[in-house]
Amino acid sequence: MIDPNIAPLRALPRDDRDLFIAAGNGHILAFDNVSGLPAWLSDTFCRLATGGGFAVRQLYTDQEEVLFDATRPVILNGIEDFVTRPDLADRSLLLPLEQISEERRRPEQELWVAFEAECPRIIGALLDAVVKGLAMLPHTRLERLPRMADLALWATACETARWAAGTFWSAYCGNRDAAVEGVIEADPIAAALRAMMVAQTEWTGTASELLEALDQKAGARVANSKAWPSSPQALAGRVRRAAAFLRKIGIEISLGRDGRARTRVIRISMTEPPSPETGGAQPSASSVSSALPPNDNPSQVQNHNPCRPLRTKQGVKTTYRPH
Repeated sequence: MIDPNIAPLRALPRDDRDLFIAAGNGHILAFDNVSGLPAWLSDTFCRLATGGGFAVRQLYTDQEEVLFDATRPVILNGIEDFVTRPDLADRSLLLPLEQISEERRRPEQELWVAFEAECPRIIGALLDAVVKGLAMLPHTRLERLPRMADLALWATACETARWAAGTFWSAYCGNRDAAVEGVIEADPIAAALRAMMVAQTEWTGTASELLEALDQKAGARVANSKAWPSSPQALAGRVRRAAAFLRKIGIEISLGRDGRARTRVIRISMTEPPSPETGGAQPSASSVSSALPPNDNPSQVQNHNPCRPLRTKQGVKTTYRPH
């Protein structure tokens, strides 16, 4: 609606340089028909979501450097679960869309005519939310902050323009819980670790011993696949990457050194899993009151009757950071 970019849908970039050039020429980056993400691109999307730079040598020079620095929302649309790395999943909003039946499909021309008719109302609703957010943000407090802390604070400040207080936090926490389960299922190492710890509460050993134990748990078909680490060193890196999400389901992992030989040891223990975030998603009374300007009445916000939200199409997976 307001982005000057004339190519709203793109193919995935070939390298970091192409991605950051695209970020410098548009407010939002949208990539369609994504079936998979290479590891380097997943890491670059993380930097782009939370802010980061990319430096390359300027063309036709020996010492001059060009620095690309950007923070942009990214929309990734696809059918498969392609966000499988924990660091990107923790920065994402996962939005599964309902399939459009043949009876409800419309020609593109008809769709755009309807969109243009609704566009002023959509922009007006968004601006109302922005005005509310600007007024509420200095008074907004959350008892705990996720990785995307600025997103959580900004959306919480804006939400009472359309919904009751606590609506965003409840939905966001539920989305993060679903992301944890999805990433663990997609990562064969995380899934094997969870299966291994079902029958025990503690495990201690080296990376080589852990790889042998996981080989037996996963079976020959998985252990011989390309997704399986080929060495104890590679396994240790995969375990570190999965540790944050495994901790959320009650599996604590620590890597350190023991004895005079300073042997690298991995310790895995079952702890009391934290209660699902959705269960305690509603802010406390103090959180609600702190999210209101001094002259507002918290009870009025709690009893606010939200308007029917406008329906807009969004990508399946979104990494978002407000400006």
